[in-house]
Amino acid sequence: MADYDYDLGIIGGGAAGLTVASGAAQLGAKTLLIEKEEALGGDCLHFGCVPSKTLIKTAHVYHLMKNGPHFGLPALTPPPVDFREVSARIKAVIGVIQQHDSVERFCKLGAKVAFGSPEFADEHTITLDGKRISARAWAIATGSSALIPPIEGLDQTPYLTNREIFYLEKLPGSMIILGAGPIAVEMAQAFCRLGTRVTVIQRSGQILSKEDQDMAGIVQQELEKEGVAFVLNVAVVRVGDLGREREVVIKNEAGEIRTLKAEALLVALGRSPNVAGLGLEKIDLPFDRQGIKVDRRLRTSHRHIYAAGDVSGGYQFTHVAGYEGGIVLSNAIFHLPRKADYTHVPWCTYTHPELASIGMNEKSARKAGIEYSVWTEEFSGNDRALAEGESVGRIKLLLDKKEKPLGIQILGPQAGNLLSEWVAIMNGGVGLSKIASAIHPYPTLGEINKKVIGSVFSKKIFSGPVRKALKFFFRYKGAACGPEAGGAKRQE
Repeated sequence: MADYDYDLGIIGGGAAGLTVASGAAQLGAKTLLIEKEEALGGDCLHFGCVPSKTLIKTAHVYHLMKNGPHFGLPALTPPPVDFREVSARIKAVIGVIQQHDSVERFCKLGAKVAFGSPEFADEHTITLDGKRISARAWAIATGSSALIPPIEGLDQTPYLTNREIFYLEKLPGSMIILGAGPIAVEMAQAFCRLGTRVTVIQRSGQILSKEDQDMAGIVQQELEKEGVAFVLNVAVVRVGDLGREREVVIKNEAGEIRTLKAEALLVALGRSPNVAGLGLEKIDLPFDRQGIKVDRRLRTSHRHIYAAGDVSGGYQFTHVAGYEGGIVLSNAIFHLPRKADYTHVPWCTYTHPELASIGMNEKSARKAGIEYSVWTEEFSGNDRALAEGESVGRIKLLLDKKEKPLGIQILGPQAGNLLSEWVAIMNGGVGLSKIASAIHPYPTLGEINKKVIGSVFSKKIFSGPVRKALKFFFRYKGAACGPEAGGAKRQE
């Protein structure tokens, strides 16, 4: 057997890479983790999940400060936002979390951490800073970056991506956002709440295009109420730099040209896998614009080389990257043939209200040709939501012909947290009757989960045949009040 420097080498210190490195080192494998940035944590920690959610919370608090009368409080006009202070808070939060993703911690676990840009020299060897390093197996977890489209003039126009948006020196007075996916709409609402005039440009006729129209439509309406402008069904013809402003020329379906101007331009048109510079061509490892090609065990064409996280082109969520890291561990370290299963992947868009989902929505069910029924409950009927002034939104449950859950979408306050109950239900194969009979605390937002299930059983329990059977066996007299009580005897 060949003598390699390491049992396992990992390229990329984001969610997937850290999961693999931590597990492999603790299991006794000699592990090397290589990261090209100055610190571990990946895009999620430094340019994605953590800074965006921190910014969203800051914007929400500022929004509440301006809306005291909604809660019976005095009206206030807070001073303008100093974005340097906002960025300072973002950096402080990252700093605390960074301690968990530190070199020292991984060294204590047994993993060697190196920084730089590795390149494959052969199937088992990379070069790093002029040195050759070999490993029995490799895991590529280099993540993704903002996709920069070939728009005329963009290469000569200053623009922002998720790498710059959280660390601005000042709050832009106005901003144009290209794209209307999760990142785009989250940032649109956050910056609008902080005081920026925001316009979102989308090629299709719906924001959050993977979601059902009814749910995405409510998100759009809420953002529009707060001041976000949406321009849909248009193509970007070109962009330009006007010095203090950016110019975006768009064309609608009728061919009409329109020019928009703003102080800042945010490009949020999807992600591109980080494969450049790895030397994948040298070892004939297949990849395309979506990412590195892997099988269900996350193996590449070279069975000892794995790819996980955004770079493999699947679901681009941090929690999925962590899950895939576990799949790599099972296959590369335990040598157990474990396959990835994406049947019940949850996700959430952190607008206000949030939009969370697991399983199929109506779009995907129709595409798959599956017959389904829809059951909904509104947050306007949830006592806790009313008490907190969060009555906008609904829960939508899709059932198949056997009345088993196909998917669930929740649009409303803390939807991401509320979805966790459904993660357990769907992954555990829990019957709906178990949830319907379970006791949920009152008053909580979580009661809406039980209520939508209860509506499924209510249709059966309170049906005409059941009422007739009970009347026959127990001689019940029927309604005492209401339209069905007309034949009842009057009580003197």
